[in-house]
Amino acid sequence: MSTKASTSTEQPNVRFISGMVFLLMLLAGIVYGAWAIKQWAEDEQKSPVRDIALSGDLRFVDQKQIESLIRRTQPGSFFELDVEQAHQDIERLPWVYRASIRKRWPNSLKIYVLEQTPAARWNDDLILNQYGDAFEGAVGKGKAAPDLFGPGGSEHTALDGYNTMQSLLASAGMGIDELFLSERFAWHVKLLNGISLNLGRTEYIDRLQRFIDLYPLLKKNDKAVDYVDLRYDTGLAVGWKSPEQPSQES
Repeated sequence: MSTKASTSTEQPNVRFISGMVFLLMLLAGIVYGAWAIKQWAEDEQKSPVRDIALSGDLRFVDQKQIESLIRRTQPGSFFELDVEQAHQDIERLPWVYRASIRKRWPNSLKIYVLEQTPAARWNDDLILNQYGDAFEGAVGKGKAAPDLFGPGGSEHTALDGYNTMQSLLASAGMGIDELFLSERFAWHVKLLNGISLNLGRTEYIDRLQRFIDLYPLLKKNDKAVDYVDLRYDTGLAVGWKSPEQPSQES
């Protein structure tokens, strides 16, 4: 009787131990599998980023620049690459205004870049975009990018003033080559035709309109205009070029 009872008790114990051993082996297999997958994913030789595709209307940013940045700052593994960090790094590039980046299985990156739009050179060493934000960059001299100068923090004011005055002058067939905004926020403009305008601090748009209205009369003089001082309630003061000075007036 006792022998049968002992045998009956041992059978459940064997099944229990066998089940536990199987469970432990299964867990060990899962852990090992996860570790093996992680090692594979981190191995750039087995899961490298092979293709980096760059798109957008690009003039100042190129494929080599972006690819070099990604290769230098990110691990070579497709799975380990940090998309958010790569996105931030790309947007820190001088000529990048906005960027988007996404992974594409099995080993590609798709990057879209929206470049800065240069509106003017600022204080000889920076560029202003169309919103008046300054960034580091270089753009060649030319009418398409005027030179603006002013105290730090006045970038938006200078660009707004330039846009307003340029629009007014364009209606008269003239344009701005250089604009200076002093520490006291007085406006001084050099036109593409070589004439310098002193507009002062206040009512500079009205003063500029006064110059445009009177310019046809000034052109009738035998001498070319050198500068015009418009800091008067009415009228203006004119400086004339000497015969030796070259004239750019049209």
